[in-house]
Amino acid sequence: MIHPGSDAILQAGPVELAIPETGIANLSRRGLLGSAAGALLLGVMLKGRPARAQGEGLAAAAPRPGTQVPAFLEIRQDGTVRLLSPFVEGGQGIATAMAQIVGEELDVDPARFVVDCAPPGADYLVVNGRRLTGGSYSVRSSYGTMRQLGATARNLMIRAAAARLNLPEAELETENGTVIHRRSNRSLTYAELVEAAWRLPPSEVAALRDPATFRWIGKPVPRIDVRDKSTGRAQYAIDLTVENMLHAAVQHAPRLGQEPASFGNEAAVRAMPGVHSIQRLPGAVAVLADSWWRARRAVETLEVTWNDGQHARALPADFSSAGMLAALRGERGAGSPAEENGDLRAAFAGAAKVIEAEYDAPYLAHAQLEPPSAIARFNEDGTLELWLPNQAPEMFQASAARMAGLEPGKVKIHSPMLGGFFGRHFLYDAAMPYPQAIALARAVGRPVKVLWTREEEFLRDAYRPIGFARFRGAVGADGMPVALHASAVGEGPIGRYFTPDRPVDSSMVEGIAGKPYSIAAKRVDCVKVKQPPVISFWRSVGHSMNDFFYESFLDELADAGGRDPFEMRLAMLSDKPRQATLLRAVAELSGGWKRGPFELDGVRRARGVAMASPFGSEVATIAEVSIGEGEIRVHDLWIAIDPGRAVNPAIIEAQVQSAAAIGLSSSLLEEVTYEGGAPQQRNFDTYSILPPARMPRIHVRIVESGAALGGVGEPGVPGVPPAVANAVAALTGQRIRSLPMSKVRLGA
Repeated sequence: MIHPGSDAILQAGPVELAIPETGIANLSRRGLLGSAAGALLLGVMLKGRPARAQGEGLAAAAPRPGTQVPAFLEIRQDGTVRLLSPFVEGGQGIATAMAQIVGEELDVDPARFVVDCAPPGADYLVVNGRRLTGGSYSVRSSYGTMRQLGATARNLMIRAAAARLNLPEAELETENGTVIHRRSNRSLTYAELVEAAWRLPPSEVAALRDPATFRWIGKPVPRIDVRDKSTGRAQYAIDLTVENMLHAAVQHAPRLGQEPASFGNEAAVRAMPGVHSIQRLPGAVAVLADSWWRARRAVETLEVTWNDGQHARALPADFSSAGMLAALRGERGAGSPAEENGDLRAAFAGAAKVIEAEYDAPYLAHAQLEPPSAIARFNEDGTLELWLPNQAPEMFQASAARMAGLEPGKVKIHSPMLGGFFGRHFLYDAAMPYPQAIALARAVGRPVKVLWTREEEFLRDAYRPIGFARFRGAVGADGMPVALHASAVGEGPIGRYFTPDRPVDSSMVEGIAGKPYSIAAKRVDCVKVKQPPVISFWRSVGHSMNDFFYESFLDELADAGGRDPFEMRLAMLSDKPRQATLLRAVAELSGGWKRGPFELDGVRRARGVAMASPFGSEVATIAEVSIGEGEIRVHDLWIAIDPGRAVNPAIIEAQVQSAAAIGLSSSLLEEVTYEGGAPQQRNFDTYSILPPARMPRIHVRIVESGAALGGVGEPGVPGVPPAVANAVAALTGQRIRSLPMSKVRLGA
């Protein structure tokens, strides 16, 4: 038995499996909506299905998601196409990918697309009957639906042109936004046809292109948002304003659970230039002013006395990250099995050598470039309008409606592009500014924009949970692993927010359970221990630490058995051709596997290898390191990724490079520590991230196995920490089992 990872919570079987690669597609409601897993998450997220478009009321008839062409496409008179995407662009290139997929079937160059995030509505629940930008799941979950959307729209254009020209549909073809009749040399643009086309009933079946004829899918199409981002035209939430808006800056309680009691200099602060008012909030105070800078100066001047409150998740005054790790180390409960096979007791009893090890990883901040912000406005028609960064518009619509005492259809959500992603923009308790914006806008009767400073962002971020794992492994007389017993101890975001009653938290064990290596007897246990801080999803979720734990211990088993870790992995993948091919590919990419130590340019170096299977993709990583002045220096990272198939190879390469950078930063430097119930890192001066001078060369190879589409935004992260740690061990003989690695001072 293998318990699925957190990816399975998002995935109720790939939607694309219901879509043929070419020919005619007949989409059933069941094929689009998925089954039990989808229904579970949708129920948790929405508490009720939203309307087709926000503002129409929950009783409106829900269409089959992804089939109402006018809900997605606006074909403009200048030949451009506006696509309302179900997904939020946050740097992962989703807008370009959606333009490629829809444009391929619609027959419009992706460069002519303008892509915006769609408002809440049942039309956009295309992720197995729900809507969520996360889990590296957007393209792979909607690939078939978006292709069919483009094909359906193209079919409507041909039918409208046939009626206008009084010609058989079979005699018409399309070319980049134009319907053409070759024999008579007549043509009509989509813009000329759109009004008539949108009045036609969409066909239940529409021909899809043969992949062999693809012009844009599978090609490195330039990103459509590059120009706006590079020229400053791109609008993020912190850039937005609305008429008659007040600015709010916030001072949070030092410890979650405290409430404002009294102000020592209230009159002086109220008299500061531009100040409108001082407002109390749950766990915080806000100053409203005519500019954010004035609001910030005022709120930072305000002298606040804090008292303990009644917050449900208040942090104890004596809570510390060191104490939390000690509690995880001290937990010896058996937990619940996430994976088990073979006779573990007999395998250990007959082994030639048995080893044990414990690994841990710290709390991590998201440290996104754009600080959190939100704008709230109550309109005269009784609606609430919100502009806020988010990864799930329907979730935020439902949450805001409950806070405001409104029906969800009375809440309008605007979802600007995100200036940072990484799992930050979900519904985390006390970690988002939009509840403050709603409360303040209601209190003062004007639109209010709340913008947190960097210090307030770090103080109230929802952190990646601290991780701990205990391993016991054995090798046989031939040096190959014969037994493995692992226990993951702690808490994960899937268990906290989605499956609290299940014995196994999938986000705690992914990257440990379900690894592809052949080991005759193994067991992985999930030992749940609640953690007081607000925890969150973080780029690659449990894989971000668990693959470090597992792949490092696998190298320890190789050393115990006198085996080369690369060759041992290859032997353990003899019945897994997809992973074995990828491992050989990364070795070839690196110029051939060599562990070392060896000398290059007069510097002593070594290499480490690791593999990971996150979010439907497979990844193999090799790192080359040296030690200089006690610090780890990573010279090169070679990463081979198999996403099944590539929609945009250039975006995949960029995402792998980005993921590798954050994976290296987290493994070498990043850490949040708690003392006295409060995080000690409040800005980048104390929360170190990888500087440009320590960025290695990153080499990427995409290997298309033809498997189902996998994710690309997160899979590049988890292989980096173990590959670096394994290289360090090969170079120094010192095994690092605790992150970040900067805690260990290594000799020259």
